[in-house]
Amino acid sequence: MPKIKIKYFSDKIEKLRYIEGKSDWIDLRSAEDISLKKGEFKLVPLGVGMQLPEGYEAHVVPRSSTFKNFGIIQTNHCGVIDESYSGDNDQWFMPVLAIRDTEIHVNDRICQFRIMEHQPVVEFEETEHLAGTDRGGFGSTGKA
Repeated sequence: MPKIKIKYFSDKIEKLRYIEGKSDWIDLRSAEDISLKKGEFKLVPLGVGMQLPEGYEAHVVPRSSTFKNFGIIQTNHCGVIDESYSGDNDQWFMPVLAIRDTEIHVNDRICQFRIMEHQPVVEFEETEHLAGTDRGGFGSTGKA
C-alpha cells in the first residue's frame, strides 16, 4: 500500500479517512466558513495538501449531494492534482460557482477524491472501421 504524506492546513476539519464499506473515494471538507451569493465564484480551501507518489494523481469531484445541499457546482467539473503540486504551501482547493445564495461551514463535506495512476502512453492506430457493435452513435441507447 503506497504511503502518502499529508499536511493539514486547518485543525478545524476532521482527518481524512475511508468510510468503511461505502466507497473507495475519500471525502474532503471545507476548511473555512463561506457565504456565497448566486453567481459568485470561490476557491474553497480544503485544508489539506499531499505529496503523491510519482506516477499518481488525485481526481477531485463533487459529492453526489453537493449540488442539492449547497447549490454549488465545481467549475472544472473534475479537478486533477498531479504529484508536482506537493510544496509546503500547496493546499488543495475546490473551484465553485454558486447557483443560489448559500452557506458552507467548516467541516462540511463538499467533494471527494481518489488516487489514480497516470494513464499509460497509448498509440492511436487510424482505421476505416471499428469491430464493435454499432449502437447508433449516441450513449448506451443509441438515441439522442
